[in-house]
Amino acid sequence: MPDPSTTAGFTPYLEAVSTRTDLVDWGVQSDAVEGVSHSSGRLLFKGPNNSPETGLWVCTPGRWRLAIPRDELCHFIAGAATYRHDNGEVIEVRPNTLVLFPAGWTGECHVRETLRNVYMLA
Repeated sequence: MPDPSTTAGFTPYLEAVSTRTDLVDWGVQSDAVEGVSHSSGRLLFKGPNNSPETGLWVCTPGRWRLAIPRDELCHFIAGAATYRHDNGEVIEVRPNTLVLFPAGWTGECHVRETLRNVYMLA
């Protein structure tokens, strides 16, 4: 299948997102608190000015600080993690969890089992 991020004129799609292995290295998570989480994934689509953006994201265990710059919808399809908002709210994610992180969300992510999610940034 052609890479949908570089091919025009058809509906972008990715097959086998729960087991896909042809991922692009996106590097280590910045702002690490514990461990060294490594990210990889596949871009599905990026619109004008990078909005919207959607794709597949995979991240290995570790813990880091994060700040969400734009609304981000995540459908977690594998793994386990805890997202802890700076206000104390705790979100446990595991397969089949859907979360909308609003722009401006700040806190910490602790990945316990490698995460795999389909995301969309607005």
